[in-house]
Amino acid sequence: MDNTNQQCRRVRPMEKVAVRFSGDSGDGMQLAGNIFTNVSAGLGNSVSTFPDYPAEIRAPQGSLGGVSGFQVSVGSGVHTPGDECDVLVAMNPAALKQSYKFLKPGGVIIIDIDSFKEDGLKKAKFETSDPIAELGITAQVVEVPVTAMTKAALADSGMDNKAILKCRNIFTLGLLCWLFDRPEESARKMLQEKFAKKPAVYEANAKVLRAGYDYGHNIHASVSTYRIDTDEIRPGVYTDIKGNEATAWGLIMASEKSGRPLFLGSYPITPATDILHELAKRKDLGVKACQMEDEIAGVCSAIGASFSGSLGVTSTSGPGLALKGEAIGLAVMAELPLVVIDVQRGGPSTGLPTKTEQTDLNQALYGRNGESPLAVVAPLSPTDCFDMAFEASRIAVEHMTPVILLSDAFIGNGSSAWRIPEAGEYPEIRVPYVPEDKREGWRPYMRDPETLSRYWAIPGRDKLTHRLGGLEKDINTGAISTDPANHARMVEIRSEKVARIANDIPLQEVLCDSPETDTLLVGWGGTFGHLYTAAEELNREGHKVALAQFRYINPLPANTAEILRRFRRVIVAELNTGQFADYLQARFPDVEIRRINKVEGQPFLVHEIVEAVKNLK
Repeated sequence: MDNTNQQCRRVRPMEKVAVRFSGDSGDGMQLAGNIFTNVSAGLGNSVSTFPDYPAEIRAPQGSLGGVSGFQVSVGSGVHTPGDECDVLVAMNPAALKQSYKFLKPGGVIIIDIDSFKEDGLKKAKFETSDPIAELGITAQVVEVPVTAMTKAALADSGMDNKAILKCRNIFTLGLLCWLFDRPEESARKMLQEKFAKKPAVYEANAKVLRAGYDYGHNIHASVSTYRIDTDEIRPGVYTDIKGNEATAWGLIMASEKSGRPLFLGSYPITPATDILHELAKRKDLGVKACQMEDEIAGVCSAIGASFSGSLGVTSTSGPGLALKGEAIGLAVMAELPLVVIDVQRGGPSTGLPTKTEQTDLNQALYGRNGESPLAVVAPLSPTDCFDMAFEASRIAVEHMTPVILLSDAFIGNGSSAWRIPEAGEYPEIRVPYVPEDKREGWRPYMRDPETLSRYWAIPGRDKLTHRLGGLEKDINTGAISTDPANHARMVEIRSEKVARIANDIPLQEVLCDSPETDTLLVGWGGTFGHLYTAAEELNREGHKVALAQFRYINPLPANTAEILRRFRRVIVAELNTGQFADYLQARFPDVEIRRINKVEGQPFLVHEIVEAVKNLK
């Protein structure tokens, strides 16, 4: 057989493939993974990523606690980063020890053999000089002298040893581009953009990228290459986007469609800080982003901006949401449009700053004193963060209420291929200004009779002088009132106003449904990809399972009761101890809710859901 046929035989066609980059926190795994993802998205692949990095600011180099990972699945019909990876890149012994458990049977491990010396093995707590045998690994192991090859590529660069070693991740990126038939020139363009202000750094990384790609050609006899399917996609311009970036851009779109300037008052907190970073760059679009001195100042500045006529937004995570609680109650009482973004992480207290959970739902629904109803929504994926940030803003403005957007670390830091929207794809946001015919005799709590939202009076306009505050107001005059009957009526109106939002949101969809289906899997927010993939797998195995993934939490879609009562079994899966299940059970006591729960700071694995559904009778 000739060499051409032999090489054809080594190409493995796959519908989708998962790659895990694993190394020390300073090894640039997130950068290499992000570029690989962007290149794949540009080829028409659907992508899903999972950055998994330690909470420590900088654990000791080479230690088990300092391992940083980035897993990405690319191909056709991709909804999760994959339970396991097909290829693992391990930059040192600690990365191998922490990550080999994520590798599929028959997968490929690429290791930087130069780092597998006595010192590195000792730091990773290996007891022998043969880590592969010690771990019982039977996968195909490709030993690559990454460090030596990187040094050789940059021998004449004039860079010091520390700077050269920072380029090792780009050597592995070049090797992976060859392995998966990714265009090296696309990765090089992204490096050029990344290091646009540091041309010498770009030149060094471009040289190392090429060295890694060429090295792949030289080892073609010892490792298979992959051909990955692409999706049939809607024509348009696509890019890879992280959930936090998509959230920021959704807010900008809402500002444009409402005609109200966007103001973000925020305080840095993992994993939400990137929203502040992204909006701070957008002065060219009229965005005002202020880093405040603390969480309370962040939300209060946003409320003040909202009172003055801006689209007021504040971003945070669970600990910050707790601190903002009293001020959010002020926005409820003042009936101002306010968007509060909570990118959830593990708790309680400081908890697990870099890990994902869905444990803030009860806080979002109930975490304020008094009767303080507001709307709660949750995006399903990194790209859906754009849509739901827009939708949260629309609801806040059109219904004059605070809205909490519950994202999470998994989709906030994760990314997907996103089609950049075209002009006219999103509706105008109807701002409930005080109608001209109501300016005479207008009072702050005059309302739209259909939505019950009060009219938004921008300060400084003729005949609209007013003040708002945290004390209860008279329903007619807007003056402070302690009248019991008036208070009861205002509580009722504020609650009914939020309830009527159900008339202005889509009905809940049910996926994977058929007339014979008797089991409904229920989720909310960022677990969508794992639950949808699990439902598809269960149906392929002959189990009739439908999926309802909720984006609108309060109020629930109008057809929620009808959906839940149609199925014999209703199973709620969530990354907490059962908060959404309790919420549904309280509202629909005639429906028996079964539960699948995980609270480990990690997203679901598809096989966990599949097995749990099978085991629930």
